[in-house]
Amino acid sequence: MKERKSEFLLLLLGKIHSTTIIFVLGSLLCLFASLPSNAQPTPQTALKLTLDEVVQLAREQSIAGKQAATLQKTNYWKYRAFLADYKPQLSLDGSLPGFTRSFIQVQQPDGTIAFQPVSNNNSLLNLSLSQNIPMTGGSIYVQQQLQRFDDFLNHKTLYNGIPFAFGLSQPLFRFNAMKWDRRIEPLRYAESNQQYVESMEQVALDATGLYFDLLVAQVNLQIAETNRANNDTLFTIAQHKLELGKLSRNDLLQLQLSVLNARKDLASARQNAEVASLKLRSFVNIQATNGQLRPFELAIPDQVRLFSVDIQQAIAEAFANRSDAIGFQRKRLEADREVERAKKENGLNATLNADFGLTNRGSRPADVYVRPQDRQFVAIQFVVPIMTWGRAQARTETARANQQLAVQSVEQSKRTFEQQIYTQVTLLDMLRQQVKLTAEADGIAQERYQIAQDRFKLSNLTVTDLGIAIQDKDRARRDAILALRDYWQAYYSLRLLTLYDFETNQKLN
Repeated sequence: MKERKSEFLLLLLGKIHSTTIIFVLGSLLCLFASLPSNAQPTPQTALKLTLDEVVQLAREQSIAGKQAATLQKTNYWKYRAFLADYKPQLSLDGSLPGFTRSFIQVQQPDGTIAFQPVSNNNSLLNLSLSQNIPMTGGSIYVQQQLQRFDDFLNHKTLYNGIPFAFGLSQPLFRFNAMKWDRRIEPLRYAESNQQYVESMEQVALDATGLYFDLLVAQVNLQIAETNRANNDTLFTIAQHKLELGKLSRNDLLQLQLSVLNARKDLASARQNAEVASLKLRSFVNIQATNGQLRPFELAIPDQVRLFSVDIQQAIAEAFANRSDAIGFQRKRLEADREVERAKKENGLNATLNADFGLTNRGSRPADVYVRPQDRQFVAIQFVVPIMTWGRAQARTETARANQQLAVQSVEQSKRTFEQQIYTQVTLLDMLRQQVKLTAEADGIAQERYQIAQDRFKLSNLTVTDLGIAIQDKDRARRDAILALRDYWQAYYSLRLLTLYDFETNQKLN
């Protein structure tokens, strides 16, 4: 009897011990499950962005925006270099040392040649201050020069120098490139400045297109998710209706097919949304946060900008602000320049070189500056074409033909440009009305679908009519978003064409 009691107590203790172990293990598992896992990072919160924010980000940190800024900086320094050419230039040139050790041929009095050894140093320093003359195409300069000659064989040192000299180099009857550059280069620089503004507006337009590409993809994804959930619910209801004899087998199969199509559309919509998200992220240059890419949550910019645009004002602002308008003037000047170049370079070409100053020589550097003598140099170099077989006339007529072609191209470009602005202003007004109409249609289609869904649940609507309501709902939603996309692209296209903000009545800088 005692042995049975002992066995019963041991068995009871064993069960209590096993239950305690299981309870402790279960508590530990629950505790570990509640702790955050390092292997699975916490999902990143969505990055909420509006259209204005995306446009601003694209202007500040996109690669296209940075390239436009770099190009503008390059054009700025090119223009600075052009301006520097018309300012006084101070330079020091020469050869130091100019050592020579060799044999040179020397003709003797009897006509024979003897090779004499030479060993000398001929060094030269020249300090000059020059200034271009744009109106005449020439240049003036003042200079000071010192030359030293060391004859190592005869142990002699001589100095030669120009304490002061004034010189002029003036082309005569020749084409003056500096005069035309002073008229064309400022236009080219102004054109590059406006091209920078245009590039930034093009960045805004491209960012708008990518923004709405992703927004349309996200709306399609929302539609696909909603349709998949609704089709699953309606299919479950249809199965009960089939059991009650209130629905045919054919209608049930049609709903089942709708469920499969909704799932397929959902997978495709997810892929399209991911691709559109990557394109927008790459263009705006948004980097990952903590090694993870935050998903975008884009706001629908359903509030259109209410402002009026006068067509004549838009055309006037475009011709005042656009680089194309400056380019029209530059191209005409370049054509006129080429005509004058052809005329001047095919006739008499001459250059006047004159130099007046003081010069001296001696055995010491100071001897050069003691009682220097006068120094004069005048020369006219010329070329006169006598027989060219019509080459001069052919070049001149070619330049004139190119000038006429440039004028005609500019006039055609002006008309095309005006037509683009007229079309864009008209399109913007039309799309503003289109946004309003599609928004109203979207609201009606959503309400109609809700009514159709309720009627189907009450067995008061066929599957075909329900499918039509779903298609109308989805089409109206997409049309509303696409109308917004067309409007905002037209809005930024008008800014790009005119470089003018009609909402604030300010020129874009």
